[in-house]
Amino acid sequence: MGDRPVIDTTVPHSARVWNYWLGGKDHYPVDREAGEAFLKVFPGMAQGARASRAFLGRTVRYLAGEAGVRQFLDVGTGLPTADNTHEVAQAVAPESTILYVDNDPLVLTHARALMTSSPEGATDYVHADLREPERILDEARKRLDFGRPIALMLMGILGHIPDYDEARRLVRVLVDALPPGSYLAVNDGTNAHSEANKEAHDQYNDESGGEPYIQRSPEQIGGFFEGLELVEPGVVSVTRWRYEETEFGVPPVVDGYGAVGRKP
Repeated sequence: MGDRPVIDTTVPHSARVWNYWLGGKDHYPVDREAGEAFLKVFPGMAQGARASRAFLGRTVRYLAGEAGVRQFLDVGTGLPTADNTHEVAQAVAPESTILYVDNDPLVLTHARALMTSSPEGATDYVHADLREPERILDEARKRLDFGRPIALMLMGILGHIPDYDEARRLVRVLVDALPPGSYLAVNDGTNAHSEANKEAHDQYNDESGGEPYIQRSPEQIGGFFEGLELVEPGVVSVTRWRYEETEFGVPPVVDGYGAVGRKP
């Protein structure tokens, strides 16, 4: 992995702020401050973070179960919490292989927690950035079988690419390299439902000093799936993707949209 990068604790990092919202322990005062400032404007963000995590679980269970995928390339992994991709996938199919990719040095320090695996399967971690898709693919080819389907997971990361056309290009480079029968799973923040959510993101981007996060429309998120076959129910609020209705009825929509698409 080369020289271990330095963790900057003077500016917030989205993975650590997210970890704070999820009730984790891997964050610094600057992350908690940014997270609390965000919640003051939009208290519903903690619920949105949990909804996005639940979406990850449902998509991985679908991919490892119904779709029969046994290889996962999870880019923008974030900090280990409960129900990481490998835990969910290997609970369904113990022989699953998962390659995690992230650019946060703190994630690197916790990589061992991400690399626990069932005896039948395997997990690995690469310190790299979504903006280096060719490097990600080079590393993935060393660890995954590109002759068999791969599920590419891009959860809450594409908003960090400010230019939409560039974000679509990065997705296209990665998806184009995957074999037929592979899948793309995406969820990202949207600006469709809550003005307070938009205001909180604008404040975070303008004042926190952290890497900006750009909210997009559901239609723009759908654009990442161009050329792919969308799995039902298509591009929807993450709470509405293959959800199970409870005694409380249909779950409320949140400003995070996602989908799963299959490469023909």
